[in-house]
Amino acid sequence: MASVQESSPGRAHRPATIRQVAQAAGVSHQTVSRFLRDGGVGLRPETVQRVTEAIEELNYRPNLAARSMRTRRPNRIAVVLPVSTHLVPIRLLNGAASAVHEAGFLLDVVGLEGDAVARSARLRTLLHPDNVDGIISFAPLAESLDGIDPMSFTVPVVVDGEYDDDMRSQGLLADASCVSEILGLLAGAGHRRFFHVAGDLRWASARNRRAAYQAAVARLGLDSRGIVDGDWSVRSGFEAATEVIAGSGATAVFAANDMVAYGVVQGLVSQGLRVPEQVSVFGWDDDEIGRYLRPALSTVSVDRERQGREAALRLLAILRGETPPPALALTSLHRIVLRDSTGPPPAAS
Repeated sequence: MASVQESSPGRAHRPATIRQVAQAAGVSHQTVSRFLRDGGVGLRPETVQRVTEAIEELNYRPNLAARSMRTRRPNRIAVVLPVSTHLVPIRLLNGAASAVHEAGFLLDVVGLEGDAVARSARLRTLLHPDNVDGIISFAPLAESLDGIDPMSFTVPVVVDGEYDDDMRSQGLLADASCVSEILGLLAGAGHRRFFHVAGDLRWASARNRRAAYQAAVARLGLDSRGIVDGDWSVRSGFEAATEVIAGSGATAVFAANDMVAYGVVQGLVSQGLRVPEQVSVFGWDDDEIGRYLRPALSTVSVDRERQGREAALRLLAILRGETPPPALALTSLHRIVLRDSTGPPPAAS
């Protein structure tokens, strides 16, 4: 039976101090302070482990207000998004937040709303050392920086990724090179007749995956039975499956994202077709629910948490006066995950 530690009457439980953490870890309080400030850079791995365990055991939380008064810094980092939208990149923010909090900073999320003048004014407010220590931007800042000389920045800014005002990925993040590998894997399993359900073509990622599908079909000498332009929704996948794909003779479907793929699977099943025995289905995004569907969905995993975390680590390195690590290579974000929704085509196809 666990013991209960009693406290003196009338005395609230006091939070752990940095010296108590140091004592529990068997190190000096200066070492703990260095760990909190620099994230363990330059410390021996065993020291980092002991300090980490002591912090977790004591549930230690840095006194940010006291540190702010001592250093005259706000101990806050702002993450800038294009607008406040229902398409908030939760996994991206979780990755950034984990690194920022581990370093003892608070994280503020700021949406750059309004026209160019309003955005510029909002950014001018952020670019002041009394407000934030640094900025991680997942928004294109060229327009918002109109009239602001980058050389005049008084806080460091890391711009990561390329998105438009609705968090639609552009540039490298909209890369679709995995599509060729997906079709190559399915063709290697014996598939020759394919179908594609695209995403909303206002997104560069949807357009790129559509174009990559067409290019791979031509390069591999495959037979495309059609393309339906959807809208990223389960409904668009279901309608495509029931209205077109089921009667097309296709044995493999590449869907632009997992939501569309869910709809395709359910639509095919509603038409009496078995997945993957008669039709294989491939998605994109590795949504958690896809791992638990029957059949589990083959997909492309995009490591947004790592993207957000490493963007934050680059900013933290700048704040410590270190050379920031290079930005993530695209290939380290995208990974093909094969599951039960794909297999060889029917023997008679």
